[in-house]
Amino acid sequence: MKKEEILNFLEEHQQGHILAHYETLDTKEKVAFLENISSLNLSLVFTLYKKEIEKKKPHSLSIPSLEPGPVITFFETKEELERRRILQEEGESFLRDNRLAILIVAGGQGSRLGFDGPKGAYPITPVRKKPLFQLFAETVLALSRRYRSEIPLLIMTSPENDLAVKNFFQKNGFFGLSCDKVFFFQQEMLPTISPNGNLLLKDRLHLFVNPDGHGGALKAIYRSGLLSELISKGFTDLFYCQVDNPLAKIADPVFLGYHLQEKSEFSLKVVRRRKEEKIGLYLCVDGKPTVIEYSDLPLWQMGCSGKRVEWNHFWAGSIAIHIISLSFIERLNKSGFQLPYHRAVKTVNVLKKGEAKGETTAWKFETFVFDALPAAKKSCCIEVLRKEEFAPVKNRVGEDSPETAKAAMVARFTRWLSAAGVNVSPGVQVEISPLFALDEEELKCKVVKAGLKTIEADLYLANS
Repeated sequence: MKKEEILNFLEEHQQGHILAHYETLDTKEKVAFLENISSLNLSLVFTLYKKEIEKKKPHSLSIPSLEPGPVITFFETKEELERRRILQEEGESFLRDNRLAILIVAGGQGSRLGFDGPKGAYPITPVRKKPLFQLFAETVLALSRRYRSEIPLLIMTSPENDLAVKNFFQKNGFFGLSCDKVFFFQQEMLPTISPNGNLLLKDRLHLFVNPDGHGGALKAIYRSGLLSELISKGFTDLFYCQVDNPLAKIADPVFLGYHLQEKSEFSLKVVRRRKEEKIGLYLCVDGKPTVIEYSDLPLWQMGCSGKRVEWNHFWAGSIAIHIISLSFIERLNKSGFQLPYHRAVKTVNVLKKGEAKGETTAWKFETFVFDALPAAKKSCCIEVLRKEEFAPVKNRVGEDSPETAKAAMVARFTRWLSAAGVNVSPGVQVEISPLFALDEEELKCKVVKAGLKTIEADLYLANS
């Protein structure tokens, strides 16, 4: 929007406090302030605000039918193990055909971890202290070498960390990847709004904004042109995960095999959810596979008035690992982005009067990637072991912290070594580079060949 359009819009939406603030700025500041606003989707946030205000009360909602979702659980019988082998071969063939792209969602900062910089730059591995970005980039490089393909790595950033992420990759030589196979694109930022419909100021020149959620990846990849570019080059599917899970099994060929066999448009992995764990629940709502965000569970409980919902009955917790058809992403966007927006209530620190800052309650609107699931013509869900594939880095200390993630990595590497006949002394820290071994089977071949029998001191198994 141009200057007059912005000012008229603010006046029409009763944002007199923002207009009054604008009048306190000098000429250069006014230009900068309007330029910062011009890139924001003001119309969308006020539309979402109006919908939220007019939303029916939970007790007036129709009572949905809730059932456990269909999950492919662990392989046990000989027939199941043979099926797993066939699916793995199918997934590996797909990777060799160079039809899968990798997307890492990395729009966040490491502030909750006490880290000044993008979350993906946080040093996470137990021995070499590799950052999350390096761990994922080396995994993609190892996969490309194993399957003799050129797997593109897509990184979704946000306006607040985009330049820092790009500089981090450039400074580190893209961690061995070809720079023309790494693509960056930004998610959208939306204005944060007060419960009474007022825009908020971050500082003198900026409104307070928030990222549009991990579901925004499906909008941003389309709007950036990357989706059409991938499709034109013959890619058909996208592996999706978030940057804060160092155990994520990137492009798992068995998972990929299931996705292909089921002709799925949207596939996901789940683990056994711990009580009160802050991950989404996978279940069927009125017969449709769905994931309910943990923060929405109280609203669902209210919406099911007269019928007690025993959430423990629903054990499948989504770990934000997906394979998504590119044609499905295209369909979600062609007639306008179809994912719903959720309201989150937060306490934020905003500019109130002059240079004074203070806390206030705010609403932010965001999308969740798993909300695409009910729109898929076919979907697929498999259960995986938490200890092998899920150790998120969310908190500075305690549960889901760097300490617990590093411990999970050491435990996984130790299990792999033990399965290969290597004795690891108690308390020893071991780290295995993805470029040395991507999985237990590859590691076994390497250590048997090397004659490795015992590890008594901290060890990093590097590139072979």
